[in-house]
Amino acid sequence: MAYPITRLRRLRKTAGIRSMVRETILTTDDLLMPIFVTHGTQIKEEISSMPGIYHFSLDMLDVEVDEIVRLGVPGIVLFGVPASKDATGSSAYDTNGIVQQATRQIKAKYPDLVIVADTCLCQFTDHGHCGMVHVHEVNGRTVGDVDNDASLAYLVKTAVSQAEAGADIIAPSNMMDGFVHAIRSGLDEAGFTDIPIMSYSVKYASAFYGPFREAAHSTPQFGDRKTYQMDPANAREALREAEADAVEGADMLMVKPALAYMDIIRTLRNRFDLPIVAYNVSGEYSMVKAAALQGWVDERAIVSEMLLGMKRAGADLIITYFAKDMARWLNN
Repeated sequence: MAYPITRLRRLRKTAGIRSMVRETILTTDDLLMPIFVTHGTQIKEEISSMPGIYHFSLDMLDVEVDEIVRLGVPGIVLFGVPASKDATGSSAYDTNGIVQQATRQIKAKYPDLVIVADTCLCQFTDHGHCGMVHVHEVNGRTVGDVDNDASLAYLVKTAVSQAEAGADIIAPSNMMDGFVHAIRSGLDEAGFTDIPIMSYSVKYASAFYGPFREAAHSTPQFGDRKTYQMDPANAREALREAEADAVEGADMLMVKPALAYMDIIRTLRNRFDLPIVAYNVSGEYSMVKAAALQGWVDERAIVSEMLLGMKRAGADLIITYFAKDMARWLNN
């Protein structure tokens, strides 16, 4: 018999054959589109570090949501930029907070569109941290620490208010210990036993978040988030984080960022039966956009390959700022 015996190229010979044996398929059902909503009127303000992504006031929001629905993207992730901030992030759990208003407005027009509410405090606190800050003195120097347990009650209030407004999924991104248990208990006590939790289970302290912090106006006013977000060097710790959230009642487990952490996505996929969510974050988006605007890369080809890679790694859902673009390409 002539060598080689095995000819793997046979199944790559034509586009039709390649399509028939393709192992991983990306569809619009895999995508969630983030939206930034803010107070004011007639606001559609492009975020300078994220070309094509905008802040929307409520009166401008419908046009954006109309397009998302028309393109077949099944859901959105809502982020709010409040008119004012304080130490406890009170506008995060205000009945008339910007996320709550946007949720009610969208649900009135599109009741079947899935709304994922980001449940965190960093956009709403004047210090920019994801929980309550305990200020005290150490050796005559004033320092601030994020108080884990004191933060939980405020996160529960935020989650319940988002569910009351009509959010379909609560997505806590704060990385406080015990946050899934606290929010699950709070939702259940408030009668929202059927609202799932999409936990930001494995959220790294990443440099890829830079553009988002401009978009959400959430840069910490002191220090950083390394005491509660994960060290990028750690993989085994990711399993402990995900296991804790699964035991506490999480319905979906998220890895954030996605591109530099596909090994973590695969590890969680192999270990857990829960849906796995990948967050294709702002820095990943902005790098591709910048290169595409310079004409250095084929944006469609790069994005398609990148998102396909995340799904191949094990993601069931992908939160991505490319959701609308990808939906257009998939539909054509």
